[in-house]
Amino acid sequence: MVGDRLLRAGRVGSPHGLDGSFHVLEAVATLLNAGDTVLIDGREREITRRAGHDRRVILRVSGCEDRTAADALRGRELFVDRGVAPDLGPDEWWAADLEGCAVFDGAIEVGTVRRLMALPSCEVLEVERGAQAPVLLVPLVGDAVRTVDVEAKRIDIDLGFLGEEVSPS
Repeated sequence: MVGDRLLRAGRVGSPHGLDGSFHVLEAVATLLNAGDTVLIDGREREITRRAGHDRRVILRVSGCEDRTAADALRGRELFVDRGVAPDLGPDEWWAADLEGCAVFDGAIEVGTVRRLMALPSCEVLEVERGAQAPVLLVPLVGDAVRTVDVEAKRIDIDLGFLGEEVSPS
């Protein structure tokens, strides 16, 4: 988990053009706006240009003035301060708030959320269940997820809906 004050906004991808711009992989588009500040490798940088569209964000940041500089940042994660993030609606959560949550089906412990993944049809929770069981992917849909309590770090799911056999561990 990133921490309480920072949200992961994406990862620097390949350079775009010659001016220091780069593609953002796994972008959280609502967190990446021109004029805002991002943290890359512990250094604050202003977003000086935002192009592309929400599914294919392109950024240029201060201190990154050419293709070589953009390539040197490749693979680095982008973070923003939670204080500048837009308000979320009901039944919306930041990935950082879901990571590390304990997952249950009623009283049965299922595992722990490793990460939130965006798939073409919906977002899913990747739940680590231990060495003896494969990772469980839980779609963030009402039939699969009964409740999410971010403060208690607990998510209740319906294993039966997911086609999993329900048995106490």
